[in-house]
Amino acid sequence: MSKRVVVIGGGIVGVTTAFFLQRAGRQVTLLERRSGVAQECSFGNAGVVAPGYVGPWAAPGMPARVLGMAFKTYRPVRWHPRPSTAQWSWLRAWLRECGSDRYAANRERMQRLALYSRDLLLQTGKSLQLDYEQRTGYLQLLRTPRELAAAQAHSSKLAALGIRHQVLDAAQARTHEPSLNPDTPLAGALHLPDDFTGNCALFARLIRGQAQALGCEMQFGASVQAIETSDSRVSGLRLRDVLGNETVLDCDDLVVAGGLGSVELLRPLGLRVPLLAVRGYSATTLIHAPEHAPRESVMDEHYKVAITRMGNRLRVAGTAEIGAQGEQHNRAAINTLHKVLQDWFPAASRSSTATYWQGDRPMLPDGAPLLGGTPVSGLWLNLGHGSSGWAMACGSAQITADLICDKPPEIGLDGLRWDRYQ
Repeated sequence: MSKRVVVIGGGIVGVTTAFFLQRAGRQVTLLERRSGVAQECSFGNAGVVAPGYVGPWAAPGMPARVLGMAFKTYRPVRWHPRPSTAQWSWLRAWLRECGSDRYAANRERMQRLALYSRDLLLQTGKSLQLDYEQRTGYLQLLRTPRELAAAQAHSSKLAALGIRHQVLDAAQARTHEPSLNPDTPLAGALHLPDDFTGNCALFARLIRGQAQALGCEMQFGASVQAIETSDSRVSGLRLRDVLGNETVLDCDDLVVAGGLGSVELLRPLGLRVPLLAVRGYSATTLIHAPEHAPRESVMDEHYKVAITRMGNRLRVAGTAEIGAQGEQHNRAAINTLHKVLQDWFPAASRSSTATYWQGDRPMLPDGAPLLGGTPVSGLWLNLGHGSSGWAMACGSAQITADLICDKPPEIGLDGLRWDRYQ
């Protein structure tokens, strides 16, 4: 008889985990508090799958850069200090990860997973014939000579990873992407021809259908109140539905992929997970003039804002806001998105058609996610992907399925396991 596996969380990480487990022969139940999959962080993100660009936010020089931009109107990072022990503890740990040695180690871990995940995503989409608005090619725009020099220095590392790329000067970049506004200063660009973008939320809905066709059960509107254990082993979960009724769901294995909500579920079990909400924003507009829209997806390196083409729409996504509270959009962050779009593609769309999204991304101080088993038998973690959940989802899901099925993962898990924070 197949063992029952419960997956907590219906974002891109949770729903792909449910699919890979169900395909591996397990009987899977996915629990999601919302009415469907991909309704929070996975809903309106940039959709970028660029392993060569993936890296930790904790980087050399980043603390000084954040402080230096504190009073600028347009900036990629905003920090609202709060009287929160958790926030200050996270920031202290983050600062320790900003050294060059720690940054190099963390980036290697993230790129190892992202490269593996990219290949699995492409294989899965092709084998299942999924159309999730893919667009190949990624152009990183460099506004300043300093940014161009950094890209040139990074070229050897990309080559070592086997990532095809080309550093372009300003003229070459404008030839490659002729819709770029000629009035906006440009020092050069980094072109990554094999990287791509896609609609993360659409992929999540498609893979949900594939999982259900294989027999995966999904319960929406289900809020997990507690994880129950017996003799240091997972035995089930206590749930509450939208009407307030409580039930207990038994399971043999449990995967926690519930983002920020995972912290409170794991704490009673003695597992400390230092996740912090880092809010991101996006604006999605209808393309008004296709000839003036980008052919490939682009990233403005200076403002850390991506512009991706999804069907007849442009999505402008980015910024990082620490300590955000409430549900109201930060107007300054939204204005940064519009500025970047106007700087590069002013005639492509009209801001009056824009719809907005914000998502609180669950980020760990060193950037890499937590994967694998825990001291509680049958309890597995797949969380903390930050802004790279879409880029790492399939790889993390396959690793989780392999571990639960007692198969060796296809890549090493050094630096990705749960115990690095215990």
